[in-house]
Parts: sequence; C-alpha cells; structure tokens
Amino acid sequence: MVALVGSGGYAEQAVAHAPYAWDVPEGVTDGQALALVLQGTTAWHLLKTSTHLQPGESVLVHAGAGGVGSLAVQLAKLWGAGRVIATASSDEKRRQVLELGADAAIDGTPEGLEDRIREANGGKPVDIVLEMVGGPTFDASFAALARFGRLVTFGAASRQQAAPVDPGRLMKGSKTIAGFWLADCFANPQLLGGPLDELFGLTASGELRPIVGGEYALSDVATAHEDLRARRTVGKLLLDPTR
Repeated sequence: MVALVGSGGYAEQAVAHAPYAWDVPEGVTDGQALALVLQGTTAWHLLKTSTHLQPGESVLVHAGAGGVGSLAVQLAKLWGAGRVIATASSDEKRRQVLELGADAAIDGTPEGLEDRIREANGGKPVDIVLEMVGGPTFDASFAALARFGRLVTFGAASRQQAAPVDPGRLMKGSKTIAGFWLADCFANPQLLGGPLDELFGLTASGELRPIVGGEYALSDVATAHEDLRARRTVGKLLLDPTR
C-alpha cells in the first residue's frame, strides 16, 4: 500500500486517511509506487489537466531526469506527442532522458536557452512547456512558446523570479500560462486515485518506467536533501526508516 500524508512522512510509522491510501498492484515495486503517488500524478495532471496535450504536439520538459520530468517525458511519448524535448544539467542526465524516449536533450542553462529550444524543435517554437525552474528559464521558455502554446509552471527550483508577463504578450500568439500544485487535488481524492490507477497499469505492463534514483537511510536525510539541492540525483529518492 502507498499513501499520501499531510505530515510525518519521514517517520518510522505514519497515519494516513483511508481515501489517500491505495493498494499497489503486482508488478509495481514499492519504490515505483512512491514515485507515482506524487511525481507521477503531478506529471499526469501537467499534461492532461493543465496543458491538454494533443497528439502531434511538441512538448518541452524541464529537468527531464528528475522525478516529475522523467515520468512526463515518457507519458508525453505514450500519449502521442509529436516531439519531446527535455533539458538536463549534465551529459549523463541528457543521455538518460534520451533513453527514456525524449527526441532531443539540451542543456538547461538560461543563456541561449530559447535558441536551443527552437533548434531542438526543428527551428520552430514549442506547443507545451512544463516549467519548474523559474527566473530566466521561465522567460526563455515563454519566448519559445508557439501560437496557442501552453506553459504550466509548477515550481521555482532556481529560487529566482521570472519577469512579469504583460497580458498583451499573452494575446499576441494566443498563449496560455497556467499554474499547478498537486495539493489543490487533495480535496478530491479521485483526482489522485484515478490518475494513479492509470499510472500503475502502465507501470505493471512495462510501458512506463519510474526511475528510483537512490535510497538513503533515514538517518542520512540531510545528505539526501543536499544531493537533491545540488542536482546530483535523478528520479525519485527513497528514505529507509529502518536505518
């Protein structure tokens, strides 16, 4: 069983409300279930609820080797995206997102990012951007957005503010900026359980591969956070409360 809890998730024992606990089917490991219950449902909603991905559209996924990004890359391909582009901070991570199915992997450094996005998409702007870096990365991503394009912001890992977007810049090109926070789904458990059922099925069938990037002893939780902040990790990190 896997569950979402409001607090206390790092404890050896935790209490969860029944509507927020789900049975894990055969063929899905505990680590994969942990990746899917939070990062997987986030990726699901980013593509289906926030940006309404349509077959043939191009998708840019920032931090494509991360917990949400590695799943979003795979789901976008499964759901018919015409071209999936992912950013990643190192050659190793870029190789990994290509192995996950991305059509192109580029350096996410803000300098020159708009040009690299367009180049990776055959010289054209992109239809959808999943953005969680903020600051100049958000600015470059919006500049690379196509007509009727949709950008969804779901984080600000850079801890920098993006430039304000004048409404006139949305009108020209008929562009959309959306925000997403998984906590807004908590009032209706079906907004979590429905996507999770689909994600479990895709994983059990081998069509989706959640990435477990490392396991830490609970006593080493500070190191886990330091590694995450320093971008030394990929996929979902696990804490073992028995250690």
